[in-house]
Amino acid sequence: MPSTPLRALPPEALRTLAFIGPAAAGKTTLVEALLHRSGALGAPGSVERGSTVSDFDPLEKKHEHSLNSALVHLHHPLPDGGEVRIHLIDTPGHPDFIGPALTALEAVETAVVVVNAGNGIEPAARRLMQAAATRGLCRMIVVNRIDAQGLDLPLLMEQLRAAFGKECLPLNLPANGGKEVVDCFFAPAARPGHEADFSSVEEAHRALVEQVVEVDAAFVERYLEEGDVDAGELHAPLEQALREGHLIPVCFVSARNGAGLTELLEVFARLMPNPTEGNPPAFLLGEGAAAKPIEVGPDPKAHVLAHVFKLTVDTYVGKLGIFRIHQGTVTRDSQLYIGDGRKPFKVGHLFMLQGKSLVEVPSAGPGELCAVAKVDEIHLDAVLHDAAEDDHIHLKPIELPVPVHGLALLPKRPGDEQRLWEVLSKLTAEDPCLAIEQSAATHETIVRGLGDLHLRLLMERLTELHRFEVDTKPPRIAYRETVTANAEGHHRHKKQTGGAGQFGEVFLRIEPLARGAGFEFVDAVKGGVIPGAFMPAVEKGVRLALAQGAFAGQPVVDVKVIVYDGKHHSVDSKEIAFVTAGRKAFVAAVQEARPIVLEPIVEVEIATPEAHMGDITGDLASRRAQVAGTDALQPGWLTVRAQAPLAELSSYQSRLNAMTGGQGRYTLAFSHYEQAPPSVQQQLVTQFKVHDDE
Repeated sequence: MPSTPLRALPPEALRTLAFIGPAAAGKTTLVEALLHRSGALGAPGSVERGSTVSDFDPLEKKHEHSLNSALVHLHHPLPDGGEVRIHLIDTPGHPDFIGPALTALEAVETAVVVVNAGNGIEPAARRLMQAAATRGLCRMIVVNRIDAQGLDLPLLMEQLRAAFGKECLPLNLPANGGKEVVDCFFAPAARPGHEADFSSVEEAHRALVEQVVEVDAAFVERYLEEGDVDAGELHAPLEQALREGHLIPVCFVSARNGAGLTELLEVFARLMPNPTEGNPPAFLLGEGAAAKPIEVGPDPKAHVLAHVFKLTVDTYVGKLGIFRIHQGTVTRDSQLYIGDGRKPFKVGHLFMLQGKSLVEVPSAGPGELCAVAKVDEIHLDAVLHDAAEDDHIHLKPIELPVPVHGLALLPKRPGDEQRLWEVLSKLTAEDPCLAIEQSAATHETIVRGLGDLHLRLLMERLTELHRFEVDTKPPRIAYRETVTANAEGHHRHKKQTGGAGQFGEVFLRIEPLARGAGFEFVDAVKGGVIPGAFMPAVEKGVRLALAQGAFAGQPVVDVKVIVYDGKHHSVDSKEIAFVTAGRKAFVAAVQEARPIVLEPIVEVEIATPEAHMGDITGDLASRRAQVAGTDALQPGWLTVRAQAPLAELSSYQSRLNAMTGGQGRYTLAFSHYEQAPPSVQQQLVTQFKVHDDE
């Protein structure tokens, strides 16, 4: 049993790991088994019974799979008599809930990709492994469920090396039919009756040592002379190999029968990097293109820098901001700023999380994952700090998928529109891949997510947990508008109502930007014809038009606006006048700039039995899709990779079920925007004109 979970530990005694990977890999069951094996739990819970520590949400219990990330911690002894605290983040595996898995990568040194031994390498494993590599994290693979029947583990090991590189090497190997594992690193000598089920322990040990010593010329020379190097002396080059991606350890385990659990804890404690050994976090100072990397180190005595990677809004606890401390020490009475906020908040209570339980701690230093409650201003991706001059420090943003599946919502009770917006704001604050918007054309509240399941479970949460009844309309596609030519726009807003009037005149020019560049506003006015005090109002008007659409009722993107002339009146010019003039001048310019509608294109990956390959590719061709290639998934199965317009994949699962007898499955990920067909553009323009006239 651990001495106490509340005792402060130095960074060297901490390990932070995120369990990522596809659904049904057994991540939650594995976390539960590790908690039990470490002594943190008296008995392991069950996903089927809804009794696990990390799947505590009512909807997670109902659907029997993770929908959000969950934090737990445990303690494990070291050979020298010390102990380490291991923070584990259990993440969801379904592609619709990849957002919490990606943000969890911002809080850890090591990403643990959990693979189901019977399912092979699924698309989600590839995607998350790449995300971890992009983030510069140390990576390892855990092959779970090695006790299942009919496995071909040698083939799976070959597939792992083919998919993720020759750097994938086993730290241990299954033995006795998957009932135990044998170590290949610390004690490589084979013991009688403990031979591996496949391969050779000696060969695996030799491959590991050779891979590790390659990063250090001195060790290479020594290895060539002596033939082997004691594992205890390889810690420094091992950590370097992990940091550089030169080694991706593979461990075998069964969360169900307990095989490999103790060995996995040993690997976490003795081999995985602590906060002083992992790659440093990618903090930036400044905004936009001018932002520059800054050095942040795990020094408990330095000023505080922490990053909020998860947010929950609980009925009883209120808003809970969960953060990783990268530098400095946070205590119960710390005064912390949120980003560029000028008013600090006091940390009244500091917590660590054990699932839904809050464990209060007096202080925490670099490497700890902690939480504060009831701080209304805190938000996802915020940097917490204790020095006002650090207000322009932020963590390099992680690339999140764009929510493009939409659903229009309308409260069943008239007058509840404001409450609907408030409830949805709480739900979208917790999930970085949910977004809400108000349609100017249809006056509807639209929520966007990553897929049908994502939105369906959002609706369940809205109705079952918040008791809010809504009517829904079919999914809406997130079209966008842009321009393809330069043009000029002008509008004079003049209004006289008997008292003080309104006057503002704006001349502007627009230019197309590269796809994905967003929006750029330039003040090129000279001579004070538009006073500087009114220029923010002009930009506000332009941004209103950007959000509402200028010719098809869709948000406008990838455009540069240059305001170069105008007029004002010393008495009648007001902010509202320049807001109106800026908005209408922009709309006028768009109409002359050869506007087009853009449609979202998605990457689609379809897992299908080989026999249905022809049906799948033929159907994709009929949906304006372009097939990019195929990959072998497991014997008898293929993955088809393609790009397709999102609008063509409405209710695709039903079609896929019909073609594959219910066996096929698919995932979507936003790729880019490209010009929509003329028929789609004309339909949207017509609908917008009808609503505009009304």
